Amino acid sequence: MKKRTVVFYRSASGTCPVEDFLDSLPGQVAQKIIWVLKLVEELELVPAQYFAKLQGTEEIWECRINLASNAYRILCFFSGASSVVLTNGFIKKARKTPRSEIEKAEASRKNFIKRR
Repeated sequence: MKKRTVVFYRSASGTCPVEDFLDSLPGQVAQKIIWVLKLVEELELVPAQYFAKLQGTEEIWECRINLASNAYRILCFFSGASSVVLTNGFIKKARKTPRSEIEKAEASRKNFIKRR
């Protein structure tokens, strides 16, 4: 039984930042990301190494994917109890998640709620 559904955020103009991000990555990386997203959908308790709430944000979570020495992140939020809406992805270069990426996710969340 599926616990959650992963949904890709689309802007009002139809762009999908996560799709664009996935398309820009090598196949092996995209496969690992898809694997982590399946964990988010299927596991009741997703290990924090793969999925965690970002401190100091308005309900923004991050999917964490590590492959070789690279850290990939997809930011998201919950819509209702069982939908996880993916907003944007990036390659993490520093210890802290870039503020600009968090702001994109928060703007997408506000836009998503407003358009529902």
